[in-house]
Amino acid sequence: MKTVVILGGSYGGVSTAHRILKQAAKVSSPVKIILVSPNTHLYWNIAATRALLPGQIADEKIFQAIAPGFKQYPADRFEFIIGSAEGVDVATKKVTVSGATGNSELSYDILILATGSNAKEDIPLKGKGSTEATKESLHVFQNKVKQAKTIYVVGAGPTGVEVAGELGFEYGKTKKITLVIMQRLLEHIASGAQILEGTPASVTKTATKQLLGLNVTIKASTKVSGSAKMPDGRTELTLSSGEKVVTDLYLPTVGLVPNSSYLPSSLVNSFGFVQVDEFLKVKGAKDVWAVGGEITHILPTPDSGTFREICSVLKHASAPSEEAQYVNTEKQSIHVAKNIGLVLKGAQPVKYKVDEKDMLAVPVGRKAGTGHMGSMKLPSFMVNMVKGKTLFMDKLSPLVSGSAF
Repeated sequence: MKTVVILGGSYGGVSTAHRILKQAAKVSSPVKIILVSPNTHLYWNIAATRALLPGQIADEKIFQAIAPGFKQYPADRFEFIIGSAEGVDVATKKVTVSGATGNSELSYDILILATGSNAKEDIPLKGKGSTEATKESLHVFQNKVKQAKTIYVVGAGPTGVEVAGELGFEYGKTKKITLVIMQRLLEHIASGAQILEGTPASVTKTATKQLLGLNVTIKASTKVSGSAKMPDGRTELTLSSGEKVVTDLYLPTVGLVPNSSYLPSSLVNSFGFVQVDEFLKVKGAKDVWAVGGEITHILPTPDSGTFREICSVLKHASAPSEEAQYVNTEKQSIHVAKNIGLVLKGAQPVKYKVDEKDMLAVPVGRKAGTGHMGSMKLPSFMVNMVKGKTLFMDKLSPLVSGSAF
């Protein structure tokens, strides 16, 4: 029986585990999955932009226990380990895991990396190391939002726009909400001229109008060059103009750090992203695969041209050329599970194709939104209907239980 170790208990890791187990059962191919995660529950962080606000989303709507979803499989086919990866030895095919009782070693035939990323700042837009730590952080921020009279959201990418939109929708008439436009250029943070940089002009125009309609103040061409916590708990921000502003709550949304510190330096680029080939196999390692745009650097398809690759590097600091989005993680999970099924049968894996039509859907408050598919702008009602109303929370339970596959 082959042992497949999956590192990471977010939607990439959990969905890939279910897919491999289900396809193995269909073809009577013996395989054991060992899923390693520091979290007992899957955190549906897609909805975190709304969950930051008090009273909007109950914990049980965005946290669901992982283990019960795998009880359907034979005990010798699945094992769930609560712990964190501390090291990988690709030569001996072993993973070092730290848990409640100390360090242990796991041997693997196939290894899948699905450890995602962390936010640079202490905001629970990502997991905080354990389910309880994430819940506690979320509750702390909900209280901060409730108490704050002035809030600065810094970074006008999709996350920043969603956060500002949620705040404006709920508090636009009672709190002062300011969105500072900043964009990320390689390792530097630069001031930006418009929100949702890199999207069609009609999308940025619509998002700007929607935010202004929610009484969100937008500061363009401004960079936060420094921040300092004040004795009373507020934050003093130093802007690129030299102006200093004091805000009750500072929410920086710029910058993700891939959770790859446990990997050998030979497997990651200078920004910490795992580099994969056209099959989604990790370059420089045998039988190691990766899922999730927040950890992997996916090479552009040969016909996508140099321009797209350059734009990807400039826009996302060497993040994948395919956007780090739930829909793309799903595509990668499907592909990796399929390829592992082929490899286990002794067949050749198939190449992964990056979608040339970028798609983006950004809810702005709870009744509007904008986005695009390629160069085509998506209507507000469609973004709201598809994503804005539920933030895909209806997918959480079927994903964890495996009924979605």
